[in-house]
Amino acid sequence: MSEAKLSCVGLGEILWDILPAGPRLGGAPANFAFHAMQLGCDSLVVSSVGADERGDEALKILADNGVKVLAPRSDKITGYVKATLNERGVPTYDFALDTAYDNIPLTAEVLDAARHTDICCFGSLAQRQENGTSRTTIPAFLDAMPQGSIRVFDINLRSNFFSRATLEAGMQRCTAFKCNDEELPVVLGLFGYDQSLNAQQFYDQVLRDKFGIETFVYTCGEHGSDVFVKGEHNHEPTPKVQVVDTVGAGDSFTATFIVGLAQGCDLKRAHETAVAVAAYVCGQNGAMPKLPEELKARLASQA
Repeated sequence: MSEAKLSCVGLGEILWDILPAGPRLGGAPANFAFHAMQLGCDSLVVSSVGADERGDEALKILADNGVKVLAPRSDKITGYVKATLNERGVPTYDFALDTAYDNIPLTAEVLDAARHTDICCFGSLAQRQENGTSRTTIPAFLDAMPQGSIRVFDINLRSNFFSRATLEAGMQRCTAFKCNDEELPVVLGLFGYDQSLNAQQFYDQVLRDKFGIETFVYTCGEHGSDVFVKGEHNHEPTPKVQVVDTVGAGDSFTATFIVGLAQGCDLKRAHETAVAVAAYVCGQNGAMPKLPEELKARLASQA
């Protein structure tokens, strides 16, 4: 990787969460890129938005937050998902289909960005559509990245928009794998493993032995998180915070941990800092809060 400022890309969906309280811009790749930018990276979101009002507003919000975007306008609609709450407040989601982010074009500019990317985070949602161009653009982007670059597969399973083939293609290309405690049994079942395997067993038997993946980030909500890197393991509890919303917290965690490692931080310190950043995001509105000076100083000192 380059010795200059790290180049970081969030690759995949830009979409709107249509919530009971109103619309809010979402998309894990954009959240990841924003937090990587706060950690000192040269960050970019690679996606696609429609030539519509939602696309205009998405690009404006990202620009206002200082996030650079490479998102060719599409004749498809800008992605969105409608959330409805039942009597217990539990949400269900209705995703718009065949959207701009399902059809990210593989342009010369996109390929050029790939060739200059040190860290890329991608997921499964933007690859959900069998005939969507994103399903070929995302692997091509990853394949064009420099040797020694970091490719983070945050699987981010949504609805039924994933398959073994998509997950396997991502796992064959990634150098770091991220999932949570709800997603792990699903992944184990898709690959024909015992769904009761714990995180350590999954890391040893599946990620390292089958795919050669040396970095694993595993989050369990209030029960803490575990990270594994080249056989080392660290667990950190989840701090007690007054939660405003959890949107983007996982993305901030992943960005902080991965960028910390890339900047030379040791495993435990990178993990502790990732926990602190995610806890702060949980206590703020929205996925892209500006970090306070104390956290910025902590981040700067770990480089």
